[in-house]
Amino acid sequence: MPEREPTAPSYGIGAVARRFGLPAPTLRTWDQRYGLGPSLRTAGGHRRYTELDVRRIEEMHRLVRSGAPAAEAAEVALKILRPGTTAKARETRRSPAGWEEPLYSVAQVARAALSLDSWFVTAALENWLRERGVAGTWDHLVIPVFAAISRRQDDTGAGIDLEHLFSERVLAALAPLVERPAAPVCPRPVLLACAEEEQHSLPLFALAAALTVEHHVECRVMGARMPYDALGDAIRRLAPVAVFLWSQQADTGDPAPLAELPRLRPASALFTGGPGWRDLPAGVVHLRSLDDAITSICAVLR
Repeated sequence: MPEREPTAPSYGIGAVARRFGLPAPTLRTWDQRYGLGPSLRTAGGHRRYTELDVRRIEEMHRLVRSGAPAAEAAEVALKILRPGTTAKARETRRSPAGWEEPLYSVAQVARAALSLDSWFVTAALENWLRERGVAGTWDHLVIPVFAAISRRQDDTGAGIDLEHLFSERVLAALAPLVERPAAPVCPRPVLLACAEEEQHSLPLFALAAALTVEHHVECRVMGARMPYDALGDAIRRLAPVAVFLWSQQADTGDPAPLAELPRLRPASALFTGGPGWRDLPAGVVHLRSLDDAITSICAVLR
């Protein structure tokens, strides 16, 4: 019998159909044939999809698109359990038969961003991060979608809302990945911050997430608009193995304060990233891509 959860988040069939680009009759067929339907019934007698139902539909959709027989895909999807049984849920994210999970395309994600469909953007980012990792997601999804948004801004003069929505969703996907590794490869952390008055902090989280998840590096992200005196205090307290500073805009990339940052023993390598920097002082290395940053910082750790 459908459960009654009047206070739980729930969704109508139209919202679920729009999220996955599925016709509503397909969802009704999956409900009738395989039991993949809305499990919540409201006080008014309407059936609604719960978060768990939506996760199962998502898995069913992915497996069917990858060529799995519908009955077998439904069997796998129905094994996804509620939060609290996390180990089992993780086991069922992939098919036991080894079907490759298809990626959402850049065009699909760009269209979702243009439609302000934060739900679809979130699902796509999770999909890419599982399949391609942080660096692959950043280089081959996030940057192209930002480029599409920028082209719209150039063509129409509008699109700031799209940029903000997409940035917020990317940050929400990356920030939880920046946790202290169980066994860091180096006892000294990497410190990441924006230049003073620089507000574009998203690249910091991309680099920190890649270093954390894919290379087991402990990172401390200080975020946007970091005053240089406060940065100096953080360097003295943390004694990081490396410091990475981001400047997106030319008016935030003044190199003079970099020469005044504390010099420690053992030394902290100083790196910069972003197009805002110019005429860097000796000893400061400018990194031109996420892969370049990962490679250079990992080399310092070794």
